[in-house]
Amino acid sequence: MNDAHPQPPVERGPSGLKARARRVLAHLDAVLPDVDSLYGDLHEHPELSGHEARTAAALAKRLEAAGYTVSRDFGGHGVVGLLRNGDGPTVLLRGDMDALPVEERTGLPYASHVRTKDGEPVMHACGHDVHTACLAGTAALLARSRDAWRGTVMVVGQPAEETLQGARAMMDAGLYARFGTPDAVLGQHTAPLPVGAFMHREGVAMMGSASVRIRLFGRGAHGAQPELSVDPVVLGASVVLRLQTIVSREVPPLEPAVVTVGHFQAGSRANVIPDEALLEVTVRTADDAVQARVLAAIERIVKGEAAAAGAPKPPQVEVMASTPVNRNDPALLRRVRAAHAEWFGRDALVPGVLATASEDFPRFAQGPEHPVPTAYWFVGVTPPHAWNAAPGTTPQQKVTHLPGPHSPLYAPDRAGSLRKGCESLTVAALSCLHGGEAPRDH
Repeated sequence: MNDAHPQPPVERGPSGLKARARRVLAHLDAVLPDVDSLYGDLHEHPELSGHEARTAAALAKRLEAAGYTVSRDFGGHGVVGLLRNGDGPTVLLRGDMDALPVEERTGLPYASHVRTKDGEPVMHACGHDVHTACLAGTAALLARSRDAWRGTVMVVGQPAEETLQGARAMMDAGLYARFGTPDAVLGQHTAPLPVGAFMHREGVAMMGSASVRIRLFGRGAHGAQPELSVDPVVLGASVVLRLQTIVSREVPPLEPAVVTVGHFQAGSRANVIPDEALLEVTVRTADDAVQARVLAAIERIVKGEAAAAGAPKPPQVEVMASTPVNRNDPALLRRVRAAHAEWFGRDALVPGVLATASEDFPRFAQGPEHPVPTAYWFVGVTPPHAWNAAPGTTPQQKVTHLPGPHSPLYAPDRAGSLRKGCESLTVAALSCLHGGEAPRDH
């Protein structure tokens, strides 16, 4: 790594990467039993965002056993493991660890039955258990095969991705200041594609998002005397309807954007007009500038509707969490895609499409002095029988009929997902690290 911050070195010759990958992945069968054990344990014992203490401890224990220098509780329950192996690039491998407040309905023998103290169900409905297990597996493989690469591997177990807070917390805690700015950041995510399929997209891979909380103030009264009130329910309904015009009337038709009111809470009884109403809104855009325009429009509309209703005081509009668009570095993404094509075969790659879901992974691109190249791709986890039975002839048609992330029925193919996930992350890491046979210019 140096101040010029070059792109990771290019493999010399088409067979260089594949030969190194064979050397490293020769250990995969020895590593997989522990990867599988970790996955099963995490799936049965998921933890919500900000509560990943048990998950983090399990990852940290494995990294220490593999020879990594490990820091715990970094930016929350974050885990950072460093393995230095001679001169070469620093490559950050990231896996998120948190689960969702979803009640599992997969019927699997290792299904989660966890509930919080408040009775809220918890499930790994987004595949973060796969991410963490494969992260541990890749870390072990690289540690066992130090003759096949040179550089530094930085393993990051990230908490609180689902709330879009974990990556920011780790960066705010000084991740790069303490451990060094990486030359490349790699991340992968499960997807309802068939096991053994991989999807890459140059440029924007996932939309940016923001969560907005709106508190509207009215004046309560008896339901039989609405003339004495300023009804926040009616005000809220007006806000909901007017917000729908942002995308249709303020965002150019060729700019993807979504504004959804997912939470509307007001009142407690039919005959009582309440004092307040609470709305929560999610915003998705494929451009950070569009996100800023949409957020400004939300605030303008909410304040305007409140004034029109004669609200006794201005509303509160708060952005609770946000993340920029997940934009792949073109050169790094092409490197990773070429590595996957060489290892898995080009038939394993499916065309990339823009995901309307969001991630806080792009926070890792925000280096202290310059952007850090990032690459993010999707790994298929759908069991073969389920994929073959799904209606449709194209991947885009089939995935609409399959449980995807955040579904209570999301059930990755256990053996296939873990094997391919470890291979995928390992091959991508090797494509960015120097070869072990001799130092190369960097």
